[in-house]
Amino acid sequence: MPNEARPSTGEQAKQHALARLRQAIAHGEMAPAQRLVENELAEQFGVTRASIRAALIDLEAQGLVERIRNRGSRVRVVTVEEAVAITECRMVLEGLCAAKAAVAADDEQLTVLADLGAAMTKAVADGEPVTYSALNHELHDRIREFSGQQTAVELLERLNAQLVRHRFQLALRPGRPQQSLSEHLAMIEAIGARDPQAAEAAVRAHLTSVIDALRD
Repeated sequence: MPNEARPSTGEQAKQHALARLRQAIAHGEMAPAQRLVENELAEQFGVTRASIRAALIDLEAQGLVERIRNRGSRVRVVTVEEAVAITECRMVLEGLCAAKAAVAADDEQLTVLADLGAAMTKAVADGEPVTYSALNHELHDRIREFSGQQTAVELLERLNAQLVRHRFQLALRPGRPQQSLSEHLAMIEAIGARDPQAAEAAVRAHLTSVIDALRD
């Protein structure tokens, strides 16, 4: 939104700040434990401190920000055990989405998934873990989108935003892309075969592997 058209106060300003902050945290642009200074954020986003404060309250409720007494707000640190617990919840919701996608996806959408699988295979062969990580996230996003299960999608967005640091570290761990590639291809194959039970089982197997890797 151009600066001149951006509201500096009110609900629209709060929503603008909220969206920008959520994106920055989800993409790792703001590190765990990083202090969130209201004055600096207000200037950066072109809104009032009140709008920033309201956005931070919402982010605290979503588990992305924590308030430290007499020290203000910071990006919440998610421990390994919390990451495991969140991934266990993802397992149920993403399994549901995969099962739904196996039934609901049309031929064009199945082609999108197959193309992502091919691109992921190439990224592993070329030794490009950052590219593989981006494709990994896109695959999960597309499966959720094609499921049509909007409630699960919204819940997963909140859960996944809290896992950004752990997911990034896993993506760069030597050997991890090679291990997870076959798991992702199994998910794509099951959805393409329109087998909801196999699709859900493939997602659960993949996320069980993620939990094992988090605990290593």
